[in-house]
Amino acid sequence: MSLGLIGKKLGMTKVYDSKGDAITVTVVDVSGNAVVQVKQQAGKDGYSAVQVGFDEQRESRLTRPLVGHFKKAGVGGKRVLKEFRFASDADMPAADVVLGPELFTEGQWVDVIGVTRGKGFQGVMKRHGFAGQPATHGHMMHRRPGSIGCRSTPGLVWKNQKMPGHDGTVRRTTQNLKVVQARAEDGVLLISGSIPGSKGSYVVVRPAKKKSAK
Repeated sequence: MSLGLIGKKLGMTKVYDSKGDAITVTVVDVSGNAVVQVKQQAGKDGYSAVQVGFDEQRESRLTRPLVGHFKKAGVGGKRVLKEFRFASDADMPAADVVLGPELFTEGQWVDVIGVTRGKGFQGVMKRHGFAGQPATHGHMMHRRPGSIGCRSTPGLVWKNQKMPGHDGTVRRTTQNLKVVQARAEDGVLLISGSIPGSKGSYVVVRPAKKKSAK
């Protein structure tokens, strides 16, 4: 894995490229990322990783172990912690790496990890895309799933049967999005397209795994 950033989704807008074409982008605030801990395979941790913290948090809202953890690193309290693992100590970034929009370049492909918006209890048509029942000719059900099993064979309802239930609030990764702009002065990344989550939710931006930069 490569080093990435933790960010906060601010919303969506449009920007224009050099050709004058409008591009829909999501604005992600990545300012305030800080290295909290460096773990080395040769050390007591037994694996290579960089722990990154994001978003300031008051010390009174942290547990005592976390307060000592942040003081040892010389950084203020953070709300979110995330580890980026590496294959070996040699693959880890330099100690003076800048954790900000400068970590990514314009045109670079990234993956964005977030938690989707919650939609509450939903039926099978909205949750799974069912077509529903007939809408005319005296039919008494319209949005129900219909039969889910038979009493003879197999005589039970199979596991993983698609049913009504809670929809959303799941971890999802949107892959192969392009960094349209990396505004260091504003501390934000402008990423093409949409990303999981609602406004104000936390996301993780990392270099794309399936698409390398040109």
